[in-house]
Amino acid sequence: MAAAVEAAEAENRRGTPFEVLRIFLRLGLTSFGGPVAHLGYYRSEFVARRKWLDEAAFADIVALCQFLPGPASSQTAISIGMLRAGLSGGLAAWLGFTMPSALALIAFGYGVTWFGDLSHAAWLHGLKIVAVAVVANAVWGMARNLCPDKERATVAIAAAILATALPSAAGQVGAIVAGGLIGWAWIKATPRGTGPPLAVHASRVLAFGSLALFFVLLAGLPLLRAAVPNQAIAEFDSFYRSGALVFGGGHVVLPLLQAEVVPPGWVSNDAFLAGYGAAQAVPGPLFTFAAYLGTVMGPAPNGWLGGLICLVAIFLPSPLLLVGVLPFWDSLRQRGAVQAALNGVNAAVVGLLLAALYNPVWISAIFTPRDFAIGITAFLALALWAVPPWLVVILGALGTALLASTFG
Repeated sequence: MAAAVEAAEAENRRGTPFEVLRIFLRLGLTSFGGPVAHLGYYRSEFVARRKWLDEAAFADIVALCQFLPGPASSQTAISIGMLRAGLSGGLAAWLGFTMPSALALIAFGYGVTWFGDLSHAAWLHGLKIVAVAVVANAVWGMARNLCPDKERATVAIAAAILATALPSAAGQVGAIVAGGLIGWAWIKATPRGTGPPLAVHASRVLAFGSLALFFVLLAGLPLLRAAVPNQAIAEFDSFYRSGALVFGGGHVVLPLLQAEVVPPGWVSNDAFLAGYGAAQAVPGPLFTFAAYLGTVMGPAPNGWLGGLICLVAIFLPSPLLLVGVLPFWDSLRQRGAVQAALNGVNAAVVGLLLAALYNPVWISAIFTPRDFAIGITAFLALALWAVPPWLVVILGALGTALLASTFG
């Protein structure tokens, strides 16, 4: 009887790909502020509001995605979609979260000469200020649940200091590894909560096949590119390697992409920088910058087809890795030693979010007392009045633009 009830509850927890697509499409239209802010939006939506995950499970997913190469916020979205509605749910999450910014950047690529510099737009600055509030709310909520004692709080602060001193992928991965080792040796194991298990129903054959395909493409595409002089293969290889080898999220991949497309003359440096400005102004993952680059490339295939090739290539490593790893993740996280390590890892993740709250989020948005006032008001709306994040985003952008036009 108990087993039947548990099975029924598990079935009720499962959703449909359309449900996942609908929710992530809304997030893809409203999630401004970059990868760290995206994690704040996810936590508000899926932990605090919908309760698809508990706090520990969400932090465990974030920790896993921080370990893997690729865009951590997009990988977290794909993971949540897979956990909710299987492999098709992961695809739906990626489509919903990625499509708005990809379409916007492809459109911008077609009309790049019609647009001026976006870096000083008041409404864009407002979006950056709101991102401060979103990240601060995520740090506040996760710290209360994941750093309830002095040991884990100490790990979080130490991780923040390390990530600030070494603002690179090495610093981030080093903080997580150190947090795991400290947790294993110093922090007691605790149950992972009463939320739904992080179970993805995929066969071991599919999981190992997915990991094998990841490495086959990583090693084989350069060989194919050398053997077959084809521009589409060259584009796919360049963007696949960029997505497969970068740690640290969207901003870290930009130098890699510039090295791939500017020196060979595929994209001019001016066009590259113009697209980078536009990528800061749209919601969703920064990796959709690849769609813009594929659109404005000189050699064919370019336009929408080039944008689609580059977009798929840069994101493809992420689902291959997740399909290969997620089926084993829930059983691993239930073991005592792993639980203790995860306590340290989760505290380190809070520290990484705290470091990111300062750099780049705070220092790129808060310049004046007016900025601080808008940011603290947005934080109040999110943390205490439970105003939906998408509404805070809109009001923050409009309010900043109105104040700028009124008072200069």
